[in-house]
Amino acid sequence: MDLCVTIKGVSFLLQTGLGSLANALVLLAYAHMSLTEAHLQPVDSILSHLAFVDLLLLLMRGVPQTMTLFGLRNLLDDAGCKVVIYVYRVTRAMSVCVTCMLSVFQAATIAPGLSGLKLRLPRLIVPTFAALWFINMAICIAAPLFSVAPRNGTVPPFTLNLGFCHVDFRDNLSYVINGVAVSVRDFAFVGAMLGSSGYILVLLHRHGRTVRGLRRSQGASMETRAAKTVVMLVVLYTVLFGIDNVIWIYMLTEPRVSPVVADMRLFFSSCYAALSPFLIISSNKKVKARMVCASSSSTDQKDSKPD
Repeated sequence: MDLCVTIKGVSFLLQTGLGSLANALVLLAYAHMSLTEAHLQPVDSILSHLAFVDLLLLLMRGVPQTMTLFGLRNLLDDAGCKVVIYVYRVTRAMSVCVTCMLSVFQAATIAPGLSGLKLRLPRLIVPTFAALWFINMAICIAAPLFSVAPRNGTVPPFTLNLGFCHVDFRDNLSYVINGVAVSVRDFAFVGAMLGSSGYILVLLHRHGRTVRGLRRSQGASMETRAAKTVVMLVVLYTVLFGIDNVIWIYMLTEPRVSPVVADMRLFFSSCYAALSPFLIISSNKKVKARMVCASSSSTDQKDSKPD
């Protein structure tokens, strides 16, 4: 096997494997919280939904991509390609939308005043999730129309060669319209999350970094830590989003895109889904506590077994 292909295969394998495991652990931690606590805080509900979306994203794209790079062919037929590409498009869109939602809700939570809105925030979580899923499923409905299983022979112009599937846009107009529509949607949500995160930073700076600077209560301490986690997630997404879109803009200027370039874009576009759960685990004390308890319980059970 070619060294370059091997490196790409190992990279996608590590990204998909470690990212999926971390997202699954975050989901299990929040599932345990929902069973042991009266109710989840809005930020916890959103973070658990983000982990679910990112897990689906990695499985839908990372697994077939990795298998293809390691030499497996004809993994999917046309119908399979349409399903995989559609689910990936929807979950990728949901990833940016949920991150934006997280930033906006957290900004509203720590903002001074707005007591009436803060009381309504928990009731707005589920309707907002439902609206985002419905909107993105409707927007991405065209994606399956262009998705087909790979054909033998030369790849036609204006086709994204993903290895396990081809996304054939037929002509330059469809190719560019699709790219511009996706970019405009993403830039709109990234702009909103940057604005709300900037507001969070202003509040944190204005009131100081201590709990007493924001609110003189235990709840304020939790909100401050959550706010910092949200800002770090937004910064991570923005950096990877920038790299992803630089490659995407280049791809829009080329009728025939090299598979290497397409693989690079896929890798960077999936990095957020793989890295965000590690950031959540490292910065969220409640999630970390559940994992430590689970690990300690497992160790105690092993030690209690008779030799």
